[in-house]
Amino acid sequence: MKKLLISTVLLLGLSMNVSAQKHPPAPPHPSKNELVNIKMQELTKKYNTEKKLILNHPLATKQMKRDQMKALNARYATEKRLLRQAK
Repeated sequence: MKKLLISTVLLLGLSMNVSAQKHPPAPPHPSKNELVNIKMQELTKKYNTEKKLILNHPLATKQMKRDQMKALNARYATEKRLLRQAK
């Protein structure tokens, strides 16, 4: 009987200790505008790196670089427009 009482008290104490522990709050979800701004920054960074790669390419001629930059600018403009529409 004494062992049953001790084990019951011990079990209750442990269960209360576990339930009393607080969980950390969930991180706040970013708003839609924040998500769009993050995507815009990533897009700008990607654009700048691709632009550097195109302009610093050792074998490409001026005409090839011009054509690639036109295509890159057109793609960047469409992606930027889509992000602005998402706002």
